[in-house]
Amino acid sequence: MTAKLSLAHSPDADDAFMFYALATGLVDTGDLEYEHELQDIETLNGRVIQEELDVSAISIHAYAYASRNYVLLPHGFAMGERYGPRIVAREPLGAADLEGLTIAVPGRLTSAHLALRLLEPNVDARYVRFDEVMDYVREGHADAGVIIHEGQLTYRDADLQLVLDLGEWWHDETGLPLPLGGNVARRALGSERIGRISRNLRDSIEYALEHRREALEYAYEFAGDMEGRLVDEFVGMYVNQRTLDLGEDGRESVKEFLERGYRAGLIPEKPRVDFFEY
Repeated sequence: MTAKLSLAHSPDADDAFMFYALATGLVDTGDLEYEHELQDIETLNGRVIQEELDVSAISIHAYAYASRNYVLLPHGFAMGERYGPRIVAREPLGAADLEGLTIAVPGRLTSAHLALRLLEPNVDARYVRFDEVMDYVREGHADAGVIIHEGQLTYRDADLQLVLDLGEWWHDETGLPLPLGGNVARRALGSERIGRISRNLRDSIEYALEHRREALEYAYEFAGDMEGRLVDEFVGMYVNQRTLDLGEDGRESVKEFLERGYRAGLIPEKPRVDFFEY
């Protein structure tokens, strides 16, 4: 009997690249049938916390609030290797200038927001859809903004200036990659089924990496107005060999990121961080 599972991720180029083979039937999933849902990451964060989805992309920050009901899968992580969400502004600013400023962030539960607060806790955060942050800053509604997804490569086209790359800052602080997003499965699905889901996801990522041009052509449909060269660069930043398995330093970084959030009072309870193991 076919088991239908909800599988949700963001409608952007890197997730589209990662899930290409699953979405188009190129991975043999046996009796598992995935119903793909595409929504922005902050919406998915909230839905996972409400336990509405079987399998979903999630911000690592949001996982702190969903860890009782979900386990992290070892495949599909977006890790910033000395790069990550970028703080941008209309005028030249430095990290020391951020205290007390109004800063647009792409959602309360995003990892970008937690990283910003770890850098500078005393800011007036305004929660804005990820694809509206640059306009929000450019139009003067905020002093600065934290941009994610393709905006990390296109902010100069919006006449904005780089204040700080949070991935570079995190590496300087810890020597580790910055954990931004991952994929989770409901614990109630059971270890046997979660194992199959995890292998399906790994197979999809592996197929995309081995058939890069084919998967990129599919990802272009989710890249908006971004030119092909930048789509290729962006996908390469967040879908690579580490996406197949985040590694021990990646696991350490997830734990360190959430532990620092807890110690700083930014996460109310010490989160349970579990990675699915075969």
